[in-house]
Amino acid sequence: MGSKKSDRREFLKQGAALAGGMTLGAATNSATGQLEGPEAFIQGTDELVGYGKRSRFVTSERIAHGGRPSPDTFGLDFHIAAPLQDSVGVITPSSLHYIGTTRGAYVPDIDPDKHRLMIHGMVDRPLVFTMEELKRLPSVTRLHFIECAGNRANRRHTTVQETHGMTSCAEWTGVLLSTLLEEAGVQEGGDWLVVEGVEEVKGASSIPMTKAMDDCLLCYGMNGEAVRPQQGFPLRLVAPGFEGIFNTKWVRRIKVVDQYYMTYNDFGHLTQDPVNAALGYQIGPKSVITCPSGGQQLPGPGFYEVSGLAWSGGGAVSRVEVSTDGGQTWMDADIRGTAQRMAHTRFSFNWEWDGSECELQSRCTDEIGQLQPSRAQAGEFFNQSGSQPRVRGQDNSIQPWRIESDGSVHNAIA
Repeated sequence: MGSKKSDRREFLKQGAALAGGMTLGAATNSATGQLEGPEAFIQGTDELVGYGKRSRFVTSERIAHGGRPSPDTFGLDFHIAAPLQDSVGVITPSSLHYIGTTRGAYVPDIDPDKHRLMIHGMVDRPLVFTMEELKRLPSVTRLHFIECAGNRANRRHTTVQETHGMTSCAEWTGVLLSTLLEEAGVQEGGDWLVVEGVEEVKGASSIPMTKAMDDCLLCYGMNGEAVRPQQGFPLRLVAPGFEGIFNTKWVRRIKVVDQYYMTYNDFGHLTQDPVNAALGYQIGPKSVITCPSGGQQLPGPGFYEVSGLAWSGGGAVSRVEVSTDGGQTWMDADIRGTAQRMAHTRFSFNWEWDGSECELQSRCTDEIGQLQPSRAQAGEFFNQSGSQPRVRGQDNSIQPWRIESDGSVHNAIA
């Protein structure tokens, strides 16, 4: 018995020595008190336990977009672009979701216990909801993208974050807007809504009743947690497939009206024709290669997986094609997973690069047959000329990336 105990003690001593040897390559950082090196361990902290923290080796971050700093000297947030070049899958982390604003804004600090949503106007029963009451109603969870209409290819931009970073895709949880409107009882002739947020300028947008009753959501959840303050906490509208500006944040009031109103948000987005105005909201179809993309470097000839994102306000993406010769020939890409309606869809294409200069492009087709146009086709639509016209309005044209023989990747828009 004594011999067995002695052997066991010796085994434990050897095990402890081995475990100690595994940290021989690690050094202690005098500033953080944590081990560093290839075999270091992360010590537990309140931050890690309380909410979680990404690896210090992951550096993806959002950037100011559109030539204006964010925040500015007054603390106002402007356009902030998501790092699409680092994205995997289709969901954008809440902390990296893009932010869009037409005027710059302070983020409202709203106590959810005091927040109220009012529905009034052309309804039989004006209603006021607390957040608790909204959360007691039947909920839905859906994957949807949101995109700023200014998200576009531009010859001055060098990376995909600069060209297309004003779009993101998240899992949204909330109440169908139709549930609330049915409870309020929409009166005959109530064909439009004005949805108002708690912004200082009372940001509001006009939404057709047909869209509101179809698939609009009032969301309090995002990616499995509460909507972030920059995304509209405690309640925001998600109008799937519509321009980002119509997805009102910090929603406090919805008024049913008999016509569309040229609100601050609507100016420049609505036309004077109500029919064209309703159709003009829709985004896409659109796609962009995120890897390889501008600013990245291929180490040399060989196999690469070309990967990117496709999306459309017209429904689910049904097909994605990739060209490696500047759009002369097209080959089908693989759609990863199941394409969801009005959501980012990940695509990939197996490519053997021979080391010569070439141009990569992607284009998508949605479930209603809409095909993403070339830049020349988009320019023709907007009455612009040339092979690389300056496209005005909502731009869903193809983004080309040029691969140089040294492996560097550049924006191929002249």
